[in-house]
Amino acid sequence: MTTPNKTPPGADPKQLERTGTVREIGSQAVWSLSSCKPGFGVDQLRDDNLETYWQSDGSQPHLVNIQFRRKTTVKTLCIYADYKSDESYTPSKISVRVGNNFHNLQEIRQLELVEPSGWIHVPLTDNHKKPTRTFMIQIAVLANHQNGRDTHMRQIKIYTPVEESSIEYIRLLFFTPFDSLGERTLYGLFGRYCLPNQCKQPSRREVFPLVLPRKTTTFCI
Repeated sequence: MTTPNKTPPGADPKQLERTGTVREIGSQAVWSLSSCKPGFGVDQLRDDNLETYWQSDGSQPHLVNIQFRRKTTVKTLCIYADYKSDESYTPSKISVRVGNNFHNLQEIRQLELVEPSGWIHVPLTDNHKKPTRTFMIQIAVLANHQNGRDTHMRQIKIYTPVEESSIEYIRLLFFTPFDSLGERTLYGLFGRYCLPNQCKQPSRREVFPLVLPRKTTTFCI
């Protein structure tokens, strides 16, 4: 009998963030669980600590529900599982579903996991690699290793693609001398980023704050 190959670990999601092409949006969602052991709930699932975890406390399937307040573009789901530490609590079969609400969820991915120890990257894209737009994501643990009853999941992260237009703004800022930019171009670049009392046709001597993800940089133009 052939032994199935172990599920290889994916890259640390922080490497994805450093590319500047995606950003993590889990904090924008409302999270709920089908069950949890006291002290092992959503907070532990989202604390950026690989030593903590969610532990279910009920019958299968075990569910993680992630609901956004508006329709949101999602590209990648990252789940951290650790068979070495969790053994029979480790998921072996996971279903990922999306939809507007609980009543119209549709499965877009089903994963068979073999002793995973690390990050599992789940693409939330269609056959043309186009990201999904959804109000809700549900992660369902359908089975655990060794027929375990309850499950452990250590971290979950959700990524949305950074808008291409924003990337082009940044490229233009860093690779084009300001002296070569006309006033119309400067206004197009900075108009949407200025503070309310500064939103006017800019001159080359005015200062506008450019707001980038997690960072505010001031440019003199």
